Amino acid sequence: MKRQAWTKLAAVCLLTGVTGMVLAQQPKLDFGKREYDNNCAACHGKAGKGDGVYVDLLRKSAPDLTTMAKRNGGVFPMARAYDVIDGGGTGHGTRDMPIWGQEYSVQAANFYMDVPYDQQAYVRSRILALAEYLNRLQAR
Repeated sequence: MKRQAWTKLAAVCLLTGVTGMVLAQQPKLDFGKREYDNNCAACHGKAGKGDGVYVDLLRKSAPDLTTMAKRNGGVFPMARAYDVIDGGGTGHGTRDMPIWGQEYSVQAANFYMDVPYDQQAYVRSRILALAEYLNRLQAR
């Protein structure tokens, strides 16, 4: 009886260790980078320099997002970045850039149509992840 218990305990420990090693090898999910790659890189470029593949189709060139902090006295303008992404900012004039807050709301409504969810929290988390990634893109 004791031998069987020790065998089960050893098996559980071994499986836990193997599972931990497998999970440790998985790449870390970077939600901000994923948002950027999916929604911003086409215009702003992979590195955020304003040289995306759609640059020739824009009425106004996409700005270099890596200099946002430099243009703001060395401090990343988180609130302004949030507002512009959300659509509340006025920095885009004719608004060539999509209003992502509205787009995220529509996506959430389609995805969570049958379950309760907090739409504002969903939108806010996606915008904050994206803004935080833009902060990491800043030229040092």
